[in-house]
Amino acid sequence: MQTQRILILGNGGREYSIGLCLSQDSRVEALYFAPGNGATLLLGKNITYNDNHDLVRICKELDITLVVVGPEEPLTKGVSDVLRANGIRVFGPSAKAAQLEGSKAFMKDFAMRHNIPTARYIKSSDFAQIKEFITTLTLPIVLKADGLCAGKGVIIAKDVDEALENASKMLSGELFGEAGKVLVVEEYLDGFELSVFALSDGKSSLLLNPAQDHKRLLDNDEGPNTGGMGAYTPTPMCDEELFREIQTNIMQRAIDGMADDGMPFCGVLFGGIMVVRKEGKLTPYLLEFNVRFGDPECEVLLPSLETPLLDLLLASDLGALQVRFKNTYSVGIVLASKAYPYAKSEAKPIFIKDFDNSLGHISFAGVELNTQHSIDSHTSDKKLRFVDVQNGALLATGGRVLVSVGVGNTLLQARENAYKIIESIHFEGMQYRSDIAMRGIRFLDS
Repeated sequence: MQTQRILILGNGGREYSIGLCLSQDSRVEALYFAPGNGATLLLGKNITYNDNHDLVRICKELDITLVVVGPEEPLTKGVSDVLRANGIRVFGPSAKAAQLEGSKAFMKDFAMRHNIPTARYIKSSDFAQIKEFITTLTLPIVLKADGLCAGKGVIIAKDVDEALENASKMLSGELFGEAGKVLVVEEYLDGFELSVFALSDGKSSLLLNPAQDHKRLLDNDEGPNTGGMGAYTPTPMCDEELFREIQTNIMQRAIDGMADDGMPFCGVLFGGIMVVRKEGKLTPYLLEFNVRFGDPECEVLLPSLETPLLDLLLASDLGALQVRFKNTYSVGIVLASKAYPYAKSEAKPIFIKDFDNSLGHISFAGVELNTQHSIDSHTSDKKLRFVDVQNGALLATGGRVLVSVGVGNTLLQARENAYKIIESIHFEGMQYRSDIAMRGIRFLDS
């Protein structure tokens, strides 16, 4: 295989993790990030671009051989289509295929059309119609903004009055802006959630280990929804029988359905799954599709890969490739800023003490370079730059600042290692959950 010059679109922990994984592959000649963050400079170079056509120009100037698209918004705006039309290889679905995430109404209609099990629902922008449907549901009631809301466009209402009040605010644009002016209202499914990822070439697919995300801000799944406060993989709550059912009835059915509809899905399809116990049997239902790696799931999934990530990203026929996993567990714990998820926090310097690298690593997300701190972003001495970063060269500027990723031979060991790494990290206002992966550990102990 020829050496690769890779550009990763995005600026979060997901993109840092993809870059970190690829940087360890000797076949990767150069790494670029657009726009990247303060820590992706440890792995490659950060660039900026104005629009998709400007991106094409930059890719050609830099001799980019592969573009990996991290976040969903560029995908829904057709970045993959423009790159492919200009002969640039890209890992990420077309704009048409990205509708699976770009529109929750499209996704629900698609699921019903292709017999993918999902909750009963209605899509509408008519308040009277929504009110009538809400009265047919048992509590609680789920309301979803149709458009993209960075993972935050879902409200679970505890009673009818709360549901109607939020529906009115969403339809008016007061909540979620334009994204909420068409609503998906659906029945609440009571069970446990899984995150399942399928890499697809448009026909066949390969599934990664199942993961479990922690959406709520506070311990015991309390507080507001966030973009995710932690994740772990693999989860013991998904046995082989359940995994095969998810693969057959949800993930592959979606890949086949997209091909049948003339929108072949090429990239990574992320299924948010709710597992419900019905008549003594665990039954998976589709909650939502995302069209990219999840965050923070990506941060724990990549360390568990035995198969090189580059092989998966470049595979034109996934059916001929077997994905292998390490016999280890990964636990990722998000360290967020003080005001997250309510408001933006004041930038604060990050201090990191030396820790045993066998415990795991840190994936950086909402960080910027501290311009008052001396750092040479062009030096090739990555070890020197990491020492600088440990002494306050990075500022915590985002909501989710970084992810402490622990690895271990057992889930308990991986969890303990992730929290040990946190003991070496400090920035003012730092907050995190203390119960990440405990659901899986309690399951093992039961």
